[in-house]
Amino acid sequence: MPIYTYRCENCGIQFDRQQKFSDQPLARCPECNKKSLHKVYAPVGIVFKGSGFYSTDNRSPSGQNVRSHKESESKTAAKETKSEPAKSKGEKN
Repeated sequence: MPIYTYRCENCGIQFDRQQKFSDQPLARCPECNKKSLHKVYAPVGIVFKGSGFYSTDNRSPSGQNVRSHKESESKTAAKETKSEPAKSKGEKN
């Protein structure tokens, strides 16, 4: 059974109540006995982790697309082949 959070608009009390899906929402405040109760809705974050999900299923924290690891490796390798090859310690000019 889910737990719902209620807040009274009249007296400001906030409390949680475990209810069935089929139960009617509460309307009367237990403190001030007025019909001013409303459910409090809050956003719920969902994170899919594990081997069963693709890396493209989730966006990066900044909302921008992140390059894959293979793309960054291939670009690094391309830069190394274009630049002068590194000299080993035994080689002299």
